[in-house]
Amino acid sequence: MFILSELTDLVIVDPEDFSKRTVNALEDRINEKYSDKVVHNLGLCISLFDILSVSEGLLDHGSGSAHVTCKFRLVIFRPFKGEVMTGRISSSSAHGINVRTDFFDEIFIPHHYLFEGSTFDVKENVWVWNNDGNEFYLDKNEVIRFRVEEEKFEDQLPVPPHLKDALKEQERTPAYRIIASASQAGMGLVSWWAEDEDAEGEEEE
Repeated sequence: MFILSELTDLVIVDPEDFSKRTVNALEDRINEKYSDKVVHNLGLCISLFDILSVSEGLLDHGSGSAHVTCKFRLVIFRPFKGEVMTGRISSSSAHGINVRTDFFDEIFIPHHYLFEGSTFDVKENVWVWNNDGNEFYLDKNEVIRFRVEEEKFEDQLPVPPHLKDALKEQERTPAYRIIASASQAGMGLVSWWAEDEDAEGEEEE
């Protein structure tokens, strides 16, 4: 789910940060730039892990800032294909189910990746798995277990300031999205399988 990725970047330290220890100032600027941001074809950056090397700083005569080339490692969220995860259902539509975790919201389970026999209840706005005459509802905010099937990265072009408000009203394609499935035994709502898991535990004892 999490990996370490090595990057090299030019880090700019402003004069007001010169009173800090060099390593602390660099850590603050790197985290400010990368934490909770998506790097294309890499994943969601969680935080700085460590700094591997630092060049000599060059002063900008105009601003007085120090320009330092740093090599560092970041903690990246990028689950692998086939990895099983859990999250909470954030919303549903006829197209499928949106899932969120504590730090990532862009997980989508398309309708064709749900259990066979699943139907969408338009009135209740919820997916229902019909299995052997029983109905299992995938309600909003319930904990769901899913399997990662693929990932999608989209280039995010800079948005001119005068267009930002207009674009907020439109649904923009996320920079990083995970496509998942819930169509195998053990997948779907965690509560569906809790009784079976408890029974297996009792048998082992």
